[in-house]
Amino acid sequence: MRKIIHVDMDCFFAAIEMRDDPLLRSRPIAVGGDPQRRGVIATANYAARTFGVKSAIASAYAMRLCPQLIIVPPRMQVYREESQKIRAIFERYTDQIEPLSLDEAFLDLTHTPHHSGSATLCARAIREAIFEETGLTASAGVSINKFLAKVASEINKPDGQAVVAPHQIGAFMQELPVKAIPGVGKVTARSIHDMGVKTCGDLQRIELAELIRRFGKRGKRLYELARGIDDRPVRTERIARSVSVENTYANDLPDLAACTARLPALVESLHRRLGRKKRPPIRALFVKVKFDDFRQTTVERAELTEPTLESYAPLLAEALDRSERQVRLLGVGVRLDHDYDHLPQQLELFF
Repeated sequence: MRKIIHVDMDCFFAAIEMRDDPLLRSRPIAVGGDPQRRGVIATANYAARTFGVKSAIASAYAMRLCPQLIIVPPRMQVYREESQKIRAIFERYTDQIEPLSLDEAFLDLTHTPHHSGSATLCARAIREAIFEETGLTASAGVSINKFLAKVASEINKPDGQAVVAPHQIGAFMQELPVKAIPGVGKVTARSIHDMGVKTCGDLQRIELAELIRRFGKRGKRLYELARGIDDRPVRTERIARSVSVENTYANDLPDLAACTARLPALVESLHRRLGRKKRPPIRALFVKVKFDDFRQTTVERAELTEPTLESYAPLLAEALDRSERQVRLLGVGVRLDHDYDHLPQQLELFF
């Protein structure tokens, strides 16, 4: 039986800014882009979150939610340096580390000799070392697999940890909301709720065949996660499941012609990214559009595998047919053919 820890830094970017500038510590702050230039919030401290400020919302909207909000521009090099220090602490306990981002990672401590093999004590020691050496707090979850460890890390945030032991899994899953399953977005959650399902206990009563009929391959994954089953190993190398580029425009794009004129630059940028990566074959292309009311839509086609301007143009036209609103953001990307039978784990955020 494995011993997995999920370590998640508490509002990492914002915590570094508060550590380095004591005047910010009692104020609602966020790290993100300029509200006057269509910036986006990367993270917010807990004081700001009480006003509804959160990651991925527009900085201008964040200021409306919290007029006293202080938005600090990102210092990515500083965040990377702190992340490297935290990684070095992890490496004292295991070399089986799967980084999810600068502030989050899975650790496999199944064979650790530290603290008599107790993953719970190791998690506490890791958190204490992070605080002593960086002045930052972390939360942790401990369990027998990645899914349960990740869910557990949210239970006692910030600056806490929780354990889901093997004998607790059955009762724990009965009460866990379906929306807590990583990879279940708004659309999937709505479809599940339409089935009268709110908790993983409810989901366990749905037959596997019915879930596969409704959700395809994801149905099998939902069936397993609802029971706390997750056989994914901790991977020491991150695997990209998609590659994409996007741009938020200073002025809204009024129509298809204006959006189409922006496609060549996006496709060229995507080709540069793809050229820098060793990658599996492309299995699908997609276009992402965010309208001026912040609603967004994605059009994806599995039959298209060549990321050319000619391939993306009809996808863009289809996306724009879904709304008459002006466009604030365009993105293009590819899905990579790893043939993994599980839900996507997270979205990447770029400044």
